[in-house]
Amino acid sequence: MIDTIVFYGADWCPDCIRAKNFLKDNGIEYTFIDVDLDKEATSLVEKINNGKRIIPTLIIHDKSYTNPDNIVLSSVLGINDVGRVQLYGADWCPDCRRAKSFLRDSGINFEFIDVDIHPWATQKVEEINRGKRIIPTILIDNIPYTNPDNQKLTVLLSINTEKETKIFDTIIIGGGAAGLTTSIYAQRDRFDTLILEKKNIGGNAFLTEKIENYPGFHSISGPKLMDKMEEQAKTYGAVVKTGEEVLSIVKSGELFEVETKSNSYSGKTVVLSTGSTYRKLGIPNEEELIGSGIHFCATCDGAFYRNKDIIVIGGGNSALEEGIFLAGFCKSVKIINNTNQFSASDTYVEKLSTIDNITTYMNKTSVEFIADENGLFDSLLVQDNASNEKSHISADGVFIFIGLVPNTKAFKDIVNLDENGFVQTTALAETSVTGIFAAGDCREGAIAQVAAATGEGVLASYGVRNFLK
Repeated sequence: MIDTIVFYGADWCPDCIRAKNFLKDNGIEYTFIDVDLDKEATSLVEKINNGKRIIPTLIIHDKSYTNPDNIVLSSVLGINDVGRVQLYGADWCPDCRRAKSFLRDSGINFEFIDVDIHPWATQKVEEINRGKRIIPTILIDNIPYTNPDNQKLTVLLSINTEKETKIFDTIIIGGGAAGLTTSIYAQRDRFDTLILEKKNIGGNAFLTEKIENYPGFHSISGPKLMDKMEEQAKTYGAVVKTGEEVLSIVKSGELFEVETKSNSYSGKTVVLSTGSTYRKLGIPNEEELIGSGIHFCATCDGAFYRNKDIIVIGGGNSALEEGIFLAGFCKSVKIINNTNQFSASDTYVEKLSTIDNITTYMNKTSVEFIADENGLFDSLLVQDNASNEKSHISADGVFIFIGLVPNTKAFKDIVNLDENGFVQTTALAETSVTGIFAAGDCREGAIAQVAAATGEGVLASYGVRNFLK
């Protein structure tokens, strides 16, 4: 593993002495190179600083810092009064974004180590998690915690939390396209909104590498589009809190009390825009191998399989879209479909024939995931639906895209759901409970498209406005 801080300086330099003492006091190892004794080091320092010989110059994870003061060093290296915090993750990882946002909002310094950039970091994550590539993995004084939620981080880092006393006009549960649009319209109507998001802002759209059917954009990445929506909501005054998992909604007089794992909030109305999650196959070894070769998000975990062989299970738009995306950097993609024809649109089906490293396996039912001697995914056992013949398809990893399940379990005793768990609503998105509305993929009859979700957000905002007025 390479986790070395390279320190270019000199023994006579006061700031070098100050910086070295700071690193020593915090137990941080570094390699010191004396520029008075090493001409190549002097040349490197001059190159970094546009011809100037400024010391100390530090290289931390391939990035240079010229004479950083102790505040900068604390920020970059994750030094806090309660301990050193190091976050191993990636920019595309939703839970990494959630954790980073929470730490920043809580005033906690943390050292971010990108597993996409540093191969040793990926290796360390796997070592900590017994072969599983799970991020974020957060070290607090070298003690690892795998994807801790905000409540866990609050306890570990002794973060002071105060109960929110403000009464919001509407509390939006879920920060995807529907929730963000509801907030934008409500804020423009001068209604105070609070967005509570269990993970990170953006929902399933954030996990989409490329969106080509959103009006106004020929092509835009999901994260970029969602960032724009979040920025617009915040510009109008919305309060956004991530890592807030809602446990219950209770009507108290004229208000709704929304309880989360770590806090409680009061609102005059509530909008359910919790979206949906990926459906599982329910076959042997699926649960055991999730994170050890089985995945549900190509944008989240695809980078771990660069130049490797992968399997994609599914035949709809999501399966083919993600399979095509993965084919761009994986060695091969094997698409398994349980019928003779894809249910995806012709656009995706036609594109498959133009990609050399994609192979399709039609009319095959996935029977069982097979693990190797280390407990990692090895192959998929499939059965031909015509001949009943079984065979193994080997790969380094597998991605499952077979549909969505609404995230409404927490609301089954609060509002009416249909037999599949989707929230039932009236014309203006109101649920069976007056003052509670629903929008987006969690609503009965919703179309799982970003453009449709934004339209439903507008509809919900009008329901909220009519109710409040």
